[in-house]
Amino acid sequence: MTTGRAVEGWGVLERAVDLARRGTPFVLATVVWREGPSSGQHGSRAILTASGEIHGWIGGACAEPVFKREAVKALEAGTPRLLALGASDRFGELPPGTMAVEMSCHSEGALQIYLEPVMSMPHLVIVGDSPMAQTLAEQAGQLDWNVELVAGPDFGEGLLSGGSIVIIATQGHGDEDLLLAAMKSKPAYLGVVASAKRGEVIRSFLAAQPIDPAALDALRIPVGLDLGRTTHKEMAVAILAELVQRRAAGEFTVAVDIDTPRVETAIDPVCGMTVDAVDTSHPLEVGDETYYFCCPGCRTAFESRQEA
Repeated sequence: MTTGRAVEGWGVLERAVDLARRGTPFVLATVVWREGPSSGQHGSRAILTASGEIHGWIGGACAEPVFKREAVKALEAGTPRLLALGASDRFGELPPGTMAVEMSCHSEGALQIYLEPVMSMPHLVIVGDSPMAQTLAEQAGQLDWNVELVAGPDFGEGLLSGGSIVIIATQGHGDEDLLLAAMKSKPAYLGVVASAKRGEVIRSFLAAQPIDPAALDALRIPVGLDLGRTTHKEMAVAILAELVQRRAAGEFTVAVDIDTPRVETAIDPVCGMTVDAVDTSHPLEVGDETYYFCCPGCRTAFESRQEA
């Protein structure tokens, strides 16, 4: 896991925008309430990426392990969560759905941290250079989707992944070859701008090829919602409307590959804080058991108890 402590304040939001544009999933954490003394301040922000990188500052030794652990859970679930960190008598009345994590931190402060997972935007590849294709690219761009507009001769399966959405809009110029190339990558969605009659011809051709019948069944020809006779701009709206509808139904959800190492945790026997069971957590072996501590002070206090 790497850190980017130099990024703070508005710089964290700038980093978040950059990650979102690059399609990198992450969690944005913001301190929305605090009761001092606490190193975390109102509006303190930090980012945890799927690869385990941390940018910004959310709090000290007490808050950071909980932030990392709960941020990974939020990223896996793809849903936001509100954390309340501190002694239970400092929480007060919590909003419904808040996850309370009791900590007996030496600072005696308390925090509420909002964790917001930011998932990668859809990757839309539009093949063609017609006015409709250009309009569709512009409209999808307004939704902050990751859009690539490529001419037919420049298209190749190397542009795609399993999460890509592909629209073939070359108006009959090499549709069949483009579809065969696209199907090799098994994209999340594949559609062709064509009439129903033209679609039958394309399907007949593909049926004679050594391709997965399920992929042929999933192929959308004509693509988009049926709005009747439309202009090219309206056709772009119809296509984007179908894609938005399918995305809202969860069809384009891609599992996040989280590379953050899974670390075992332990309870500090002195303050009750959850800590990572690693060498930096001041381990102490007593008989056959190893204890871990949030700081040297807790370890010293525990050793004093053993000697008493």
